[in-house]
Amino acid sequence: MTEAAAPAYPVTARNRLKRRHDRGRYDHASVHAILDSGMLCHVAYVIDAQPYATPTLYWREGTRLYWHGSSASRMLRAQEGGVPVCLTMAHLDGLVMARTGFNHSANYRSVMCFGQAHLIEGDAKVAALHAMIERFYPGRDAGLRPFSVQDIKATTVIGMEIEEASAKIRAAGNLDEPEDMDNPSWAGVIPVATVIGAAQPCPNNPVQPIFAGLEGYVAGAQLDAIIAAVAPR
Repeated sequence: MTEAAAPAYPVTARNRLKRRHDRGRYDHASVHAILDSGMLCHVAYVIDAQPYATPTLYWREGTRLYWHGSSASRMLRAQEGGVPVCLTMAHLDGLVMARTGFNHSANYRSVMCFGQAHLIEGDAKVAALHAMIERFYPGRDAGLRPFSVQDIKATTVIGMEIEEASAKIRAAGNLDEPEDMDNPSWAGVIPVATVIGAAQPCPNNPVQPIFAGLEGYVAGAQLDAIIAAVAPR
């Protein structure tokens, strides 16, 4: 008996890595892990032979991606029935310094997804807007003012089934040529990380605000301190 192959996106001429195949990943687990660890993507498309790339927040449900924004709605108004797009996102994890300029590099995790972008409407649109809040601030949606008709009308939600995707990862040190090892220049990796800063409260917060959704951005002790700071004395 052999184990079933892990789910993966098909490898085609469109998403196959053209160089450094050893850094490529096509399995769902690798692609989804990188997508889920990010918040901002770029959506690329073409209108009347003019290329555009729109930065926007996004979220994933299974093999489907969602995003919203006025630039994307312009894209969809330009072509009925869906628009072919390429969605990308990347993390910079380190600056790699070698003993020659040619061998300097970077550590990173990146994803490229292809599919047809479609307008999400009706009940599915409302559900997607609630899902967006929960994606970034788990537990917060229930304590917010419900979306108004105008809120929903003013927001465009786009969905895309991932047809093909590839991940590319570099997580290594400096790779120097043997003949360059005597060069006295320092070599190694400078780690790079995205850091969530301290929460900055709105001056109009109530005396005892609802903190749901904040937990994902501060440690337990930090949240306890924030709550204690606003507690009645």
